[in-house]
Amino acid sequence: MEIDDQGLGRRAFLATGAAAIAGGAFAAGRATAPGETPVPLAPAVRDGSGWPAVRSQFAAATDEVRLDGFVLAVPPEPVRDAVDAHRRAFDRDGIAHLHREEAEAERDVLDAAAEYLETDAELIALTDSTSMGLGLIYGGALLAPGDELLTTAHDFYATHEAMRFAALRSGATVRKVSLYGDSARASAEQMVERLIGSVSDATRMVGITWVHSGTGVKLPVRAIADRLAEVNERRPDARRVLLALDGVHGFGVDATPVSQLGCDLFASGCHKWLYGPRGTGVVWGRSGAWATLAPVIPSFAREPYGAWMTGLPAALGDTAWGATMTPGGYHSFEQRWALAPAFRFHTALGRERVAARIAALTEQLKSGLREIPGVRVRTPADPAISAGIVCFQQDAAEPEKAAARLLERGVRVSVAPYATRNLRAGATLAVDEAGVDRALAEIARLARR
Repeated sequence: MEIDDQGLGRRAFLATGAAAIAGGAFAAGRATAPGETPVPLAPAVRDGSGWPAVRSQFAAATDEVRLDGFVLAVPPEPVRDAVDAHRRAFDRDGIAHLHREEAEAERDVLDAAAEYLETDAELIALTDSTSMGLGLIYGGALLAPGDELLTTAHDFYATHEAMRFAALRSGATVRKVSLYGDSARASAEQMVERLIGSVSDATRMVGITWVHSGTGVKLPVRAIADRLAEVNERRPDARRVLLALDGVHGFGVDATPVSQLGCDLFASGCHKWLYGPRGTGVVWGRSGAWATLAPVIPSFAREPYGAWMTGLPAALGDTAWGATMTPGGYHSFEQRWALAPAFRFHTALGRERVAARIAALTEQLKSGLREIPGVRVRTPADPAISAGIVCFQQDAAEPEKAAARLLERGVRVSVAPYATRNLRAGATLAVDEAGVDRALAEIARLARR
């Protein structure tokens, strides 16, 4: 395929990418009152070519460099249009719109997600966030006294707390191990050895995070999964160790499909690097892994609800795990149903192309930061164990003050809300090379103050 000077084949994107995105947002066109003209989806690609055309889909202020977009995404235009169309229809029709759209809209989301994850739609549960997904995984784990949940000292609050709650309910224990000391010097081999070397006879689940958002370290998930498979070969099926992954900061960044990572269970929000609507997420699991969990929140899926209506005992099916594990109740449906164009936005661009683009911008950012006196990069230089988040410390000011001063200069970064408060920056698809250069210039200026 011909690649233009911006790194994306213009003709291929205009011909196939736009059509895929627009086709995936079919719900936006149906989100109208009966007899009213459907709201047309805005053109998927405006005038231009390559990455500038992609970047034009985001509504972020053009006079700012948004290096904090991975915290709460700025969705692209097809996603915004789908949310708006459904919201207007709900405001007009309420429950009528829900009844008219729900089955087809949810199926479209699952189909689009399954295509991106390269899996079966029946293995995907829909959630509101990564934290909810982790709660479903660990809260639903069928554990017993003496069982162990193994995680790392670097994992996020939601993993640690979900495991703690699971231990309180079951009598299991939680153990945390350190995979590295200095994050900038972390190595894949050391992380794998420390984690797998900590698996004990009591270990039933290993819970890890794909990308540590406080350091930018990316775990070698496939290598960990392969080593854990060797451990499981020596165990009976009933004592098999499951690998659960918080994938939110690798989802939409890494080119590896979720179904090929090697994990058993995967939870992620969709409102970060995937650029989906706020308050959306997914959980994926192998069918065999789903079978080791029990639902935490009652589902509105047909099988359990129908069983309740008829007074028959509910049974978990072999192929409908995702629906059974999806929490029931009324959700922000205008947000959830706009997930389909978010997934198809990425699918149209291609995982490999998106990953290469973000990797190039990230390397530009990391290498530039390393050249600024007074700046210490805390993210590994090795691209194999770093993703889109770049964490650094600025000697000239405390993190919050440094972020505030950069904001005054039109550069948005975030501060990791953890015990070690690193500055964090990430170049999403809404950022370009000129923006990264501008951010580096302002950080250097701050360092000289």
